[in-house]
Amino acid sequence: MSNAFDHERLDVYHVSIEFVAWANRMVADLSGTHRHARDQLLRSSQSIPLNIAEGNGKRGGADRKRFFEIARGSAMEAAATLDVLVAIGAIDPAELMAGKGMLLRVVGMLVRLAPPDGR
Repeated sequence: MSNAFDHERLDVYHVSIEFVAWANRMVADLSGTHRHARDQLLRSSQSIPLNIAEGNGKRGGADRKRFFEIARGSAMEAAATLDVLVAIGAIDPAELMAGKGMLLRVVGMLVRLAPPDGR
């Protein structure tokens, strides 16, 4: 893809977009008492690729790293929200393995792009 934006060349961006699609399918039928956790998952999942794109557009190292750290935090939040959805009986535990697998990949790639201080 020669006309791609810089962030579109990152594997972490593509995996995060895949997770957004998966999360939307996973919670499409949730409503009522489950709506708050559903909405939280949708917000945190969308925050991941948005912050990756914005961070990759920054030229300053510290600013770029901050957006990647925010994306990593959103991935962790999404993983916790999946646990909440299982705990409240909104989704089956077997269903979340695919989503958590994508999130583990995203977090691993973001750690390599923006290592935590002290590494």
